[in-house]
Amino acid sequence: MIMATPSILSGIRTEMKFLSERQRVIAQNIANSETPGFKAREVAPPDFAALLGAQGGGVSSIAQPSVKITDGMAALGAIQPRSAPIVLDKDITETKPDGNNVTLEDQLLKMGEIQADFAAMTNLYRKQLSMLKTALGRNGG
Repeated sequence: MIMATPSILSGIRTEMKFLSERQRVIAQNIANSETPGFKAREVAPPDFAALLGAQGGGVSSIAQPSVKITDGMAALGAIQPRSAPIVLDKDITETKPDGNNVTLEDQLLKMGEIQADFAAMTNLYRKQLSMLKTALGRNGG
């Protein structure tokens, strides 16, 4: 009998993937903080309504539009977005005269948020596994 992954663990996995991708994008922002014309980017948050719908709650949601890169767009240098949609960061505090809007302070604050969220997800994952082990009688204590 094949068991499905519990929805709480699926949610944790989805959030950790989102945080990993967000960390990568923020690191790119920091690396390009002195590149003229560079615009700060952010990762669009995942839609957790799908998890609720999988529980049988019947939650419906409006799907986010997805972008498909055509051959003409690829010829101009466009690339297909990765797993999470990367969007321009709307939460910027200043724009430099060269057009770059990356503020290191803002990006470092976001990195701190990512670290705290990742720690929370790790703790939640650890507690869920402990509960599963206890339920199976394998807690060792």
